[in-house]
Amino acid sequence: MKKVYLITGGAGFIGSSLADSLLTKGHQIIVIDNFNNYYNPALKRENVSPHLKDPNYKLYESDICDEKMMEKIFTENHIDYIVHLAAKAGVRPSLEDPIGYAMSNLIGTNIILEQAHKHNIKKLVLASSSSVYGKNEKMPFSEVDNVDKAISPYAASKKSNEVLAHVYHEIYHLNIILLRFFTVYGPRQRPDLAINRFVSALEEDRPIDLYGDGTSFRDYTFIDDIVSGIEASIKYLEDHESVYEIINLGSNSPIKLKEMVQIIERVMDKKAKFNHLPMQAGDVEGTYADISKAARLLNYKPSISFEDGIKEFLKWKRRTNK
Repeated sequence: MKKVYLITGGAGFIGSSLADSLLTKGHQIIVIDNFNNYYNPALKRENVSPHLKDPNYKLYESDICDEKMMEKIFTENHIDYIVHLAAKAGVRPSLEDPIGYAMSNLIGTNIILEQAHKHNIKKLVLASSSSVYGKNEKMPFSEVDNVDKAISPYAASKKSNEVLAHVYHEIYHLNIILLRFFTVYGPRQRPDLAINRFVSALEEDRPIDLYGDGTSFRDYTFIDDIVSGIEASIKYLEDHESVYEIINLGSNSPIKLKEMVQIIERVMDKKAKFNHLPMQAGDVEGTYADISKAARLLNYKPSISFEDGIKEFLKWKRRTNK
């Protein structure tokens, strides 16, 4: 049955990939995005351009912190589900603009939750982040771990959203799944993220900025697996009542920084040069997702290996010359 999905941040990497998938299934998509300049807005405009003439696709160029505009959007559209992805992204930039991150990620999310309550929209998927785990030394990271010790404004904003969402679940009976994404990569990946920067450096024969000694690690998760996890979350909301869940979406297969570079070198058949730099403030040594809850509740099974994901990313990058 055709449903109407509101996707905030729907022109970005994850949001536009989700919109593509839902449109192929015959659903109606409403996108809100402010096309900010965190990275080149032209890339986001290219993400949405194939759908602008699709009658099942509607785009609002607006900021989620614009309360009057959010009221207008929610009033003039019937919405079945909300997938709230809009946020200021990135750990390091949040150290330079903590107030901006609080406004977008906290106030913006509160406005979306309040509109959902006012317009009786009961099913929401919200983006959280593996950054909430901070310097947690217990591996792999589990949803039951204590996450009270954030080490960046970005991480603090995502933890705060989880708490705020529980308020709306408890008081207004909104059914909410918060997904803690673990280092998403793949076609349309933001240009500021490591894989994209490393590939560009190799293609241009520039040294790669390598922070630390190369032993830090991340649970890299391919975009198709993330999209499948979001869609499985929507299905879970369809099938259950009184839902408030926090769920990791990762690969459960962390890759060390030096291993990541070696895989990229092998796939590209190039040898990297390095500019060695110290670890940066706000960075963590590693992330590693326990995905047993996602498997149990969502039947989530990440299927793309890191090397295959890098190959897909390279195909996209070379095809689009990004």
